[in-house]
Amino acid sequence: MTRLAGKSALITGAGRGIGRHFAKTYAAEGARVAIGDIDFERARTTAAEIGDGAIALAMDVTSEDSIEAAVDAAHDSFGGIDILINNAAVFTAAPLTEITRADYQQVFSINVAGTLFTMQAVARRMIKDGRKG
Repeated sequence: MTRLAGKSALITGAGRGIGRHFAKTYAAEGARVAIGDIDFERARTTAAEIGDGAIALAMDVTSEDSIEAAVDAAHDSFGGIDILINNAAVFTAAPLTEITRADYQQVFSINVAGTLFTMQAVARRMIKDGRKG
């Protein structure tokens, strides 16, 4: 199947788990995939498993500079970004009464702020390129 032939996707948190599955599935459907992950080695392993049409990106969604660099790299490699999958996320496995402010701030900075700022960076690039989304 090649429903996504000619499309390119940036997937955050794609070095393992659900993000890795998204990357492999989208690639199997014909998309070029940018594997963004805070652990570059995991991203590189996933990209190598996919082969042609996959690139690995070191991407920390808590850093706007890292987000911009990853968006630029995906754009430059593929000539544009058509699809964003905001998959990077964490959770705190602790009883409610034991979650600390640091735990909360980490979850918020990755799951909420990271998602927002990655969407903004990709949207700005898509608008600049005249792409619809």
